[in-house]
Amino acid sequence: MLSARRISALRFAEDLVAMIAPAQQFNPAGTDRSAARRAADQLIEATRRNSAEYPVLMASHLPMLLEILFRLGASAQRLMDFAEFYSDANKVPLLAAGVAPFTRSDWQSGLGDRARESDYRLFFAGESHRLGGAAAIRVYVPQLARGIGASALHALMRLAYGVLRSDDAEIATALGYWAATWFPLRDEPNGPPDTDDPIALAAAMQKVAAFRNVVVETELLWHWMRAVGRKDEFAPLVGRLKVGSDVLDRVTRASLTLYASTLSFEGMHAMTGSYWVRLISPHLDDPGQLVRYFWQTILAVYPKIGMPTPLDDQELDALRALTVPPADEIAAAAVASNDEHHPSVVFTAFEEYARTGDPLYLVLAAKRVELIT
Repeated sequence: MLSARRISALRFAEDLVAMIAPAQQFNPAGTDRSAARRAADQLIEATRRNSAEYPVLMASHLPMLLEILFRLGASAQRLMDFAEFYSDANKVPLLAAGVAPFTRSDWQSGLGDRARESDYRLFFAGESHRLGGAAAIRVYVPQLARGIGASALHALMRLAYGVLRSDDAEIATALGYWAATWFPLRDEPNGPPDTDDPIALAAAMQKVAAFRNVVVETELLWHWMRAVGRKDEFAPLVGRLKVGSDVLDRVTRASLTLYASTLSFEGMHAMTGSYWVRLISPHLDDPGQLVRYFWQTILAVYPKIGMPTPLDDQELDALRALTVPPADEIAAAAVASNDEHHPSVVFTAFEEYARTGDPLYLVLAAKRVELIT
């Protein structure tokens, strides 16, 4: 049964949902939206001359951020300035020459080989042209799903924003990126699924000593995924999750809870990542497996933050009750920031708030850009 406070928070959300424009509609006074749209499209197209990663194996967020910043109201000048800043700061290299073309019969032979990024992009450009981007997702993502941790989930991110843009060229680039950085974790079920609660799997990890003694080479997310994902104790974990028609909603709520509870880098990727999965899911015949493998990657980085116990319902409702600034102020703060994660968190929060009416999303967006503490 819902508590009175929970009911009050939800009623507040219903009232507030009419007050906030969806993220796509931010239109600051004096901003030429047509010019901004052209600038975003041209700058995103230009990013396809470069690799999807920069040294050392860090994901370039630039193409996704340009789309997000546009949708949050950035001007053409701000988009150009941000692209220049990001390029100067990160020195994303040009796409390396290909090794050898892939065909439909052998395309899986190079999965996970970053040296084949150009070859994979060329292959998926052909497939997206032949099938259309949406159909290419339907055909190939089920085969890529187990390696969803590719580039610490950022191939998933690029694909999601390609879908949001209805951009077949970005979809092809993202599929090539995913294939070249494909990153499966151990998945060896030990019996039938026994829980429909994603958080229960995280709680089960707290009791396992092996997850408190993880040796990693660096603090990169995918290094943690690899170190945890190799463990015998991890191998059967995600097999316990029941995958039904509501699994994405359950994982989305769990991801929101994890981020609200920790405000951590890892929790942030859970919240934003569940949104990326949601964007892609309508193009899949069976999105459940993509959701399942997404949650597996989040479990693999849970030890990185010390496996804290998430907040309970009362604590989450206390956060929901916080007063947040107007949406346009939050959006403006994200647009003005050079932090590559501020816009992603804010945009995701606005989109998910518009879908669910849960004010916790707005609270987390305001916290991320430091408009509330």
